[in-house]
Amino acid sequence: MKTWQLPEGIDELSGNQALNFEMLRRQLIDLYTDKGFGLVIPPMVEHVDSLLLTSDSVNEKTFKFLDPVSGKMLGVHADITPQIARIDARRASNNIEKYCYINSILQTRADDFYDSRSPIQAGAELYGSNDISADVEVIELMLDSLKILSIESVVISLGNVAIFDALIAQENLDSDQTTELRHIFAHRSSPDLVTFTQQHSLVNTALFEALIKLEGERVVLDQAIALFADFPDALKAIQDLQAIDQALKGKNIQVSYDLAELQTYEYHTGIVFSAYNQNYSKALAQGGRYNGIGESFGQSRAATGFSFDLKFLSQSS
Repeated sequence: MKTWQLPEGIDELSGNQALNFEMLRRQLIDLYTDKGFGLVIPPMVEHVDSLLLTSDSVNEKTFKFLDPVSGKMLGVHADITPQIARIDARRASNNIEKYCYINSILQTRADDFYDSRSPIQAGAELYGSNDISADVEVIELMLDSLKILSIESVVISLGNVAIFDALIAQENLDSDQTTELRHIFAHRSSPDLVTFTQQHSLVNTALFEALIKLEGERVVLDQAIALFADFPDALKAIQDLQAIDQALKGKNIQVSYDLAELQTYEYHTGIVFSAYNQNYSKALAQGGRYNGIGESFGQSRAATGFSFDLKFLSQSS
């Protein structure tokens, strides 16, 4: 192996690529701060317990090592959101707080969202509001970010993980079985769902089979209301989607719905969204609501936000 070769999945920017990245980074920071989102620069390394929270997916993607100074287990951040939760909890505010960041992260393996193991994650997060207006605000900010990157004609896909969670609450599944079912939905694999329901006795097999196919235009919200009439938590989740639909009307935003959408990280609790463009094979940016994420730090707050890989998108702009 040549000594100048980088590890698999690790990349760099140089020359004009680096200059273009830096120009876009400055423009994005100006956008976020002008909108009232304060810049934070979390450390690259933290105690593992602070980085992982309740997400097995974050755990799997986190490089861990023993700190020779303290003797404690440390981790390299694979996702910025848990760090924002700690920062917000330390602030101990009852007010609405807004944060933005553009930081390198490191993951043990690439996933369905990031192309490399060393993305530069850009994003914004809003804490302290459970109102739909907060979700609309971060969705609009995400779209403004993509415009700076010269990416337009974006389609927003909206979902709500609380629908899936409402069904799971009725089932007698252990954590491994629930994780397996989440993976099936994340990959939209109806054949695997059929196999799963054959192997496990589910109370709501028909509803799971219907949910995995619920995607398309606004009409799917009406279909979902009828399907989940006996599930108050699921109905509330669908009504939240209807409220966002109303709020986005007139804003020249193209919206589709994917009610089976589950984001990569399990900490999401409600509305989730992704941005797509026909020139890209997968989501450009994604986000959603993760209420209560700061509970581990003693400050359980409503929160919503988005992120994307600026290093990747800067090379396409």
